[in-house]
Amino acid sequence: MTPCGEGSVLVVDDEIDVADAYASQLRERYDVETAYSGEAALSMLDSSIDVVLLDRRMPGISGDEVLETIRERGLSARVAMVTAVDPGFDIIEMPFDDYVEKPVSRDTLFSTIERLQRCSAYQDQLREYYALTAKQAALTARKSEAELAASEEFHSLEAAIEAAESSLHDIVAGFEETDYERVFADFADPVNAGQTD
Repeated sequence: MTPCGEGSVLVVDDEIDVADAYASQLRERYDVETAYSGEAALSMLDSSIDVVLLDRRMPGISGDEVLETIRERGLSARVAMVTAVDPGFDIIEMPFDDYVEKPVSRDTLFSTIERLQRCSAYQDQLREYYALTAKQAALTARKSEAELAASEEFHSLEAAIEAAESSLHDIVAGFEETDYERVFADFADPVNAGQTD
């Protein structure tokens, strides 16, 4: 995933005018691809896509089916359903990251993508922090204080932990309350978070 304010967005909507309007606005800040059908979206989806703005009702392959395929492929793209369909109870089991009802303003488009990127950045940074602290714990359990104090590698590890911690605090400073729910829901559901192991 890329930092907030950059990255790649796939806009998927069978209404060509709507998809093109979203894409032209988003191109100011993002690398944008546009698909006018579910079939086209599936052929364009790969690990380079950070965020997908996905219409639910399309002829042929629906947005719901595209969403399911994204998760089955283990892609880490964040998905916002951008749709005129009123949410029903069926959305409870759907593995999307956000649900935005049309019509969608320019501000809502940008804030949705930024929010999804913050969640991704936090998860990525938290995984890195966890990996670093696991290494620190393994070394402190087996090495003497003198060995740790003499090790340049260990000092570099401690500096990396501090940097990761600082980065986490910076990301959290931009969180909205719902961002926490999104992040921790993904940790409870690793497939939805794009983690397949």
